[in-house]
Amino acid sequence: MNVSIGPTGSALAYLEGGLSGRRYQADEVATTDPEDGRPLLARYDFAGVREALDRSLSLPRRWGLWRWAPLLPVRDWQHVISLGEGSTPLLPVPRLGAALGCPGVLVKAEGINPTGSFKARGMAVAVSRAVELNVRAFVMPSAGNAGGALAAYAAAAGADATVLMPADVPPANQAEVLACGAQLILVDGLIDDCGRLSSLFAERTGAFDVSTLKEPYRVEGKKTLGFELAEDLEWELPDVIVYPTGGGTGLVGMWKAFAELEAVGLISERRPRMVSVQAEGCAPIVRAFHAGQRFADRWEQASTRAGGIRVPRAVGDFLILDAVRDSGGTAVAVPEDAIDEWQRLAGQLGAGFVSPETAAAFAAVRQLRERGDVERTERVVVFDTGIGHKYPSPPGLPTPPVVDAHVDVDRLLTLGR
Repeated sequence: MNVSIGPTGSALAYLEGGLSGRRYQADEVATTDPEDGRPLLARYDFAGVREALDRSLSLPRRWGLWRWAPLLPVRDWQHVISLGEGSTPLLPVPRLGAALGCPGVLVKAEGINPTGSFKARGMAVAVSRAVELNVRAFVMPSAGNAGGALAAYAAAAGADATVLMPADVPPANQAEVLACGAQLILVDGLIDDCGRLSSLFAERTGAFDVSTLKEPYRVEGKKTLGFELAEDLEWELPDVIVYPTGGGTGLVGMWKAFAELEAVGLISERRPRMVSVQAEGCAPIVRAFHAGQRFADRWEQASTRAGGIRVPRAVGDFLILDAVRDSGGTAVAVPEDAIDEWQRLAGQLGAGFVSPETAAAFAAVRQLRERGDVERTERVVVFDTGIGHKYPSPPGLPTPPVVDAHVDVDRLLTLGR
């Protein structure tokens, strides 16, 4: 297939069935593989890309993830919709690391993205590419953060958006969608129920469904997590990556990113061990991994307050499981009380107010250390997928005292001890 190199330098060549391996044209609106309904993945022509990429990476960090334009699917800069996503810091957290038994742990702080989570990456690229292909209306199911990101980027593009969310998502997520002008529909059910209704909505209205891995380009935005991580560490990947997994787009994207970086000569063939983290109340990937299955059965009666990983079934399950196994990694389910505990500890020990999904990842690091799957001296990266401010407060926080504005200072000092 011919490759059309546009002003961005994008080397997008074709789309490929993630399971079937069949090739399809890239410059048409696409959803899943017509062969089997599984995800389509963007493929690039790497000949000559290194020179274009070197020029692009010389741009200031304020360009965010679009510094990686030659390995992204948008061909023309006029179609790029950006709110400043990407280029998030990779932070040492020594006090938290000591508590985890992993002093060298690093945290990729995705909560500083424009919409407060890593979902901004995927939506920036997916909306930009869809607009380039003349899409003007979007629909998607969301557990919270992705819906807010779609609403924000659709608004920036001047496009319509409809978001279907489980009725119990936090009010902050609902407010974000509404404040950005999207239509919000609450569903008495789980995220896969929302997904089914989203598909029906798309069929009836012609809106483009940007559900996780049901179109090819959200994963392209998420793969920039892997690009940036490699650059942050001077092209030497860490020993272990710990990632809270719902639909798994970020984990799949990073694994794809590492292959692409190797293809253009920026990293070696060495890979980190990928660890997929879920909650004990919803762990279809963990169960499938330990059962030796390539596909994950639906998890019935899914339950966890970490809404981003309350995903009973993932359309890209085999891609997640392939990456974990190929890397020599593992899959871990953590109990709900550990999520509560590590969300509190993360804040108290210097990692900030993180989301419950991130707290699950920290709890998993502790588990991995206790059972010897991770060595104390290994370099471990945890992805902090979003800020905690969008969620209800974690259980167990103290109740602050309320005092009169004219309280005696001695009394005030007593309360502060």
